[in-house]
Amino acid sequence: MAASKKKSARSRKSVSRAAILKASMRLADRQGVASLSMRKIAQAVGVEAMSLYNHVSNKDDVLDALLDTVVGEFEQPTIDGDWKASIGHSAQSAHRVLCQHPWAASMLLSRVRVGPASLAWSEATIACLHHAGFDYSLADHAWNAIDNHIYGFTLQRVSSPVQPEDYASAAAQYLPLIPAERYPHLNAMATLIMSGAHSGVNDFEFGLNILLEGLQRLLDAQC
Repeated sequence: MAASKKKSARSRKSVSRAAILKASMRLADRQGVASLSMRKIAQAVGVEAMSLYNHVSNKDDVLDALLDTVVGEFEQPTIDGDWKASIGHSAQSAHRVLCQHPWAASMLLSRVRVGPASLAWSEATIACLHHAGFDYSLADHAWNAIDNHIYGFTLQRVSSPVQPEDYASAAAQYLPLIPAERYPHLNAMATLIMSGAHSGVNDFEFGLNILLEGLQRLLDAQC
């Protein structure tokens, strides 16, 4: 009887699309996107699963909305001021946001993005590049190269089996496997990391700056 009353109360509880997406985001961030199911989402918001379909079409609708929400957290580039600074800040923002939602980077690469936030971010990026002087063909190449750096670097960061704070101990652990007489350069680098003289941590801005400087040279040549 108690279980029946509880189920009845859950079926009567009001829910909104925003509440569904908020609960889904929490689940995805904590447990990974593979953990998402309509049943788990319903439990998280305290309703029966069928109640969700008044606000979302299906799980794909939820996933698309979550991805657009993530992209909506990116800082959009602007056409004012230095294009490299604007694109750089936007790329750094995207990387930070994607690290906060570790499941999102791979999904953004595997799904067509047509949500309002995704379209707005893409439009702003192209507008910034075109306003700087890139023709549309070169702007497209530049946009793809920047996206590749953002997503590739982020995927490496969130998928790495070793955390940056553990690099020194990992280097010490694996140093015997790379003897100096056979792998002199690898051994030398691992020794630096082990000693703390070099962090070994990949630098997102390092690669981004090289990319932006290269694009500036292409732009100068185009002009």
